[in-house]
Amino acid sequence: MTSLIKPLPQDLIDRYKNWKSDSFANDRSLYENLALEGQSPPAMIISCCDSRVHATSMFGAETGEFFIHRNIANLIPPYNPDGDHHGTSAAIEFAICALKVSHIIILGHSSCGGIKNGYHICKGDQINEELLFVNKWLDILKPAYDMLEQSKDEKKMISMLEKLSIINSIQNLSEFPFIQNALSSNKISIHGLWNNIGTGELEMLNPKTMLFESL
Repeated sequence: MTSLIKPLPQDLIDRYKNWKSDSFANDRSLYENLALEGQSPPAMIISCCDSRVHATSMFGAETGEFFIHRNIANLIPPYNPDGDHHGTSAAIEFAICALKVSHIIILGHSSCGGIKNGYHICKGDQINEELLFVNKWLDILKPAYDMLEQSKDEKKMISMLEKLSIINSIQNLSEFPFIQNALSSNKISIHGLWNNIGTGELEMLNPKTMLFESL
């Protein structure tokens, strides 16, 4: 075990020290209050692991404002209480049942590698079989893929799948009993967003038309 562990790279140590002496020092009272009183974020964001997606920066958020869960392709799996390990489902359960968040935001993005790989998996193309966990996870995309309008423009279809996957995740989310209870008592609202990482554009899913519209 000890042979696996290495010291943190010096550049990260330096960046931490700069944060501690600057940002943390300026907001020290905020951190002290969060430590003493605990967190009570009004919203949960489910976003992609992609390093280009920076939800807190996008909304100008301070520490403690968002409960954030990240996974490959910002997917929500179907409700499946089989006694196995379910990280995303557990995070959602904690957000609703423990933190009592008022909003759940599913944030997708352009040029998503997870969605692209999932597209090829669903299409039946040759895939990297070494990615055992990733390939299984991306099976969640199948219902969204089945909603695609076929086109010769593969790039366009993958972009469409990025948005359809958000709709599919909302559908999966609606199957969780604690979500159904919170919705029926008007305790939460669910939002679908898609971010163009190259232009900064943010699109919101219109619940009436089920189309994504620029904000």
